[in-house]
Amino acid sequence: MERSRINDIMADADDMMRRHGFALPPFAYWTPEEFAANKDAARHVIDSRCGWDITDYGAGRFDEMGLFLFTLRNGRLSDLTRGGGMCYAEKLLISRQDQLSPMHTHVLKAEDIINRGGATLVVELYGSDDDGNFAEDRGGEVMCDGIMRRYAPGEKLAFAPGESLTLMPGDWHAFWGEGGDVLIGEVSTVNDDETDNIFREPIGRFANIIEDTAPTHLLVSDYARRLT
Repeated sequence: MERSRINDIMADADDMMRRHGFALPPFAYWTPEEFAANKDAARHVIDSRCGWDITDYGAGRFDEMGLFLFTLRNGRLSDLTRGGGMCYAEKLLISRQDQLSPMHTHVLKAEDIINRGGATLVVELYGSDDDGNFAEDRGGEVMCDGIMRRYAPGEKLAFAPGESLTLMPGDWHAFWGEGGDVLIGEVSTVNDDETDNIFREPIGRFANIIEDTAPTHLLVSDYARRLT
């Protein structure tokens, strides 16, 4: 993805979040130079990879397969391992109309996916086999707003604004916006996007960036290269 396109997506996403009553924390608006100047104080933000995240899954087709994310807060895997401390994470996502977030699951993360506003969120679901692999012939159970609901293999559940579902490790899922763009909230256990996204197809988690202009704000995938 071109950096200029990423900058435009950030601006559009910020506008949509504000229209739905969500304001980002101050570090979201730091320039790359301000982030570098504050990197010692912002060590938790950097280490837990909070901030802007825009991906086309390395496929170069953002409009058809991609996702906008902003990680607002994220705990530590060490706390999750010992069972105490900051064991949670929170994100805002934007799924554009008919823009696929491809089939995947998580090994560790349980997550609530909440339609925070906009159009309809559609989630396609499959279960796992006994080894946790994608199972085309298996369904499962999810909670929808706290109510248990069985799903058949490949069933597509639709969620209006205010509605939600809870996904557990082993629930394979893909999602997209239907009828327009959707602002999504995610509340989960500690999030590790580098190792805990298991995709059905061999695709990447992060975009390959063409630096055709300077970044307005850093992506989480920029931290290791620009803040060390």
